[in-house]
Amino acid sequence: MSSGTVNKQNNNNQRFDFGKSLTIVVMVLAVILLLSLVLIFYVSGKIDSMSNADTQIKLSAQGGFNCEYSEAQKLYPFGEGVLKVTNERIAYLTLSGNDIYSASVSYQNPQCVTFGEYAVVFDLDGYSFTMLTADNVLYSKPTVNQIKAVNVSSKGIAAVITNSPDSYGQVLLFDQNGSAISEWSSYNSGYPLSCAFNDDSTILAVSTLNTNGALVVPYIRQFSLTYGEKGIEVADRAVYSTEDSVIFASLFFVGEKLYCFTSDSIYQVSGDQIQQLNFDFAVVGRILKVKNNLFVTYSDGVSQMNKLAVINESNTVLYNSSIGSEINAVCTNGSLYAISVNKRVFIYNASGTVINDFSVDEDILRMNFISGDKLCIVSTSGVHTIN
Repeated sequence: MSSGTVNKQNNNNQRFDFGKSLTIVVMVLAVILLLSLVLIFYVSGKIDSMSNADTQIKLSAQGGFNCEYSEAQKLYPFGEGVLKVTNERIAYLTLSGNDIYSASVSYQNPQCVTFGEYAVVFDLDGYSFTMLTADNVLYSKPTVNQIKAVNVSSKGIAAVITNSPDSYGQVLLFDQNGSAISEWSSYNSGYPLSCAFNDDSTILAVSTLNTNGALVVPYIRQFSLTYGEKGIEVADRAVYSTEDSVIFASLFFVGEKLYCFTSDSIYQVSGDQIQQLNFDFAVVGRILKVKNNLFVTYSDGVSQMNKLAVINESNTVLYNSSIGSEINAVCTNGSLYAISVNKRVFIYNASGTVINDFSVDEDILRMNFISGDKLCIVSTSGVHTIN
């Protein structure tokens, strides 16, 4: 082979190597540019979301205590501190992280429900629950059948929904001392799904679902609770149904009015009927009562922007606005409503007016009001309080 041919091949190889290297460089630069644009978009969006807030708050600089994310997931704001709920132990902690009291349990799937001065920790699909206040453990109770849901009233009455081998399910009532008040078994109404007490704990409403026929049939049963010298007496009060094949997943009393929520609509018990209200809620989210108004989060569809609607006793919408893409937590102290959306927290009065709006630098897991208007926040890094 001649030297000219060799030189020609070498030149071709050099041009190929140079072209290959140039292609790699261009690809690397393109990737860097794309990552830069994504980072700029993310940062600018974060800055914009924080700049619109009235206040920017660094949670780690607030009162409370720090902990690991895995421990923060077990904390529930309650009373003037937090409940720490694990499979083996329930502990009530101060806002500094010190134990006030604790109780040993053996729960496979512990869940915590709080209302006012009472909290109930129960073993979902298990056989035991515990009633507590900020002062001490009131009692722990075993159940014969698996627990499916628990609610607690303003007077500390626990309504425990369990399954049953010979009926669709049971609703057990216990007073604040742990004494059994009543036991209702559902033979004809279907599976008990949820329950709610009115403000003075004189009425209990239970949602059930009958699946025997071709169509599911929902029922709302109401029981009256009468308080006397011999204790609390429970009696049948009313039964309601509707021809609509819907599932009433949650119930709320507003005064003496009972609202029933499905995944995409609101019904109201009116007279002797259950009537659907004319609200365009495609996906209903979280519901809380603030004074005599309902605060309802909803969206126009799955993965759509979340909105907040405030509805009064006349079923008039007082407030309706988009609030954000991801709702982390909601809470109320009876007169104020707080909602955590993305890394913003909005505080509303009962009429639906925003009275405070602040951004935070961490993801919020749970929050609740303590000491009146003080907000206790459990974030990914620990427990913090904000006035």
